[in-house]
Amino acid sequence: MRLSELTGCLPFYEKKGPESDPDILKICHHHEDVEPGSLFAAMKGEQSDGRVYIDRAIQNGAAAVLSDTEYDLPVPLIIVRHPRHALAYIANHFYDYPSFDMNVIGVTGTNGKTTVTHMVQGMLELYGMKSGIIGTLYMKQGDQIKKAENTTPDSLLLQKTLAEFRAEGVGTAVLEASSHGLSQGRLYGCDVDIAIFTNITQDHLDYHETMEHYKWSKTLLFSQLGHSHIKHIPKFAVLNHDDPFSKEIATATSAHVVTYGLTPEADIYAEDIKVDKEATAFTLCTPYGKTRVELKFAGLFNVYNALAAAAAGFVKKVPDHLIAKGLESVSGVPGRFEIVKHQGPFTVIVDYAHTPDSLKNILEAAVKMKPENLTVLVGCGGDRDRAKRPVMARIACQYADRAIFTSDNPRSEDPKKILRDMEKGVHGQHYHMIEDRRAAISFAIEKASPGDIILIAGKGHETYQLIKGEKIPFDDKSVAQQFLNARHAESK
Repeated sequence: MRLSELTGCLPFYEKKGPESDPDILKICHHHEDVEPGSLFAAMKGEQSDGRVYIDRAIQNGAAAVLSDTEYDLPVPLIIVRHPRHALAYIANHFYDYPSFDMNVIGVTGTNGKTTVTHMVQGMLELYGMKSGIIGTLYMKQGDQIKKAENTTPDSLLLQKTLAEFRAEGVGTAVLEASSHGLSQGRLYGCDVDIAIFTNITQDHLDYHETMEHYKWSKTLLFSQLGHSHIKHIPKFAVLNHDDPFSKEIATATSAHVVTYGLTPEADIYAEDIKVDKEATAFTLCTPYGKTRVELKFAGLFNVYNALAAAAAGFVKKVPDHLIAKGLESVSGVPGRFEIVKHQGPFTVIVDYAHTPDSLKNILEAAVKMKPENLTVLVGCGGDRDRAKRPVMARIACQYADRAIFTSDNPRSEDPKKILRDMEKGVHGQHYHMIEDRRAAISFAIEKASPGDIILIAGKGHETYQLIKGEKIPFDDKSVAQQFLNARHAESK
């Protein structure tokens, strides 16, 4: 595609440098990805400034550069006021608007996004709808899996992934929409058809600074559904009736609103809920009738997740009995209340809970499993919202018989400082502080007795720790498995 055609989607820009009109074969915003024929988008990011790599990008073969700053370059320079916005439009045009050729379901909220997207995909696949998933764990379509760096990819990678989905015949893409991704415009140009809201509690205030900005970011997914009411392509906002913020979202969207919750006031609701040790059952109630659902997930919070997915299935006209079968087909999500299999007389669970609300939810679920003793191992991330540290410590001590505070991803912070922040919420209460996460897991397993539950919270699916700018290999599940195997071997 010629540069002039590619930039034709932009209403305003200034072109500097040579008058040539090169053929653009690739778009990049990392200089290391540049190949001959590339358009290099030089933008200032959170960690580094891509503009300092313009010369290296040109050395690597960049045929043109997009930036917000004027430079004297040997290749055409496209100057725009908002490079991120422009990149989103250009990427969409370059990949020929893939989201318009499929149904896109976006899921946002503080907790539950990953589980909901997997439940939606499981339901759609059972119904015969070929689908792909984009989120925290990976970008996945069929057997093709690509690693995800962010919950919501940047606009360039998102459009490229959607184009790959389209080429594979995917009819529905299910994606997680993070507050960072929404506020940074990563979904600009993406035609979302169904937007799902799970819940909202305190999180990411290191980035958003205020809850008002955090909430505003979540609302963008719904306000950007657009104002068109095309007969055969309706837009839907699926909202959690039991979360007060849904009322604000409902006023921000012109899409059809469908609600879900635990009372008949919601359009889609659950009744006769039974929570077991490793499963949950409930009756799914929709305007079409009632159907029994038996989830392979524990916890009341997963009833909410299932209802959100069921509401998406309802608006896509999936029959209730197939919604139920689809939800029941999902056996688990990595790092989400995941039970570590072993031969001991106690239970070990790994979960991604890293917010006060998610920690409270999984602890409540663990309590309902009626353990002899409940141990929770929890930490808080460095360079992130400090206000939630004492809150999470307080929740841990409130629900658990044994609370162990340890390192999560300290990043550039001193782990001891993070632990001291946590301690501020639990003065006078009993707890253990073990800075080394491996030692903390070992201690928890060593102290476990028959009938106990050990809950390892915070990292879930992650396979590393971020310490002083380095990614150190660390997998909660694998580390726990090592100590469990060692304890089992000793008991023989």
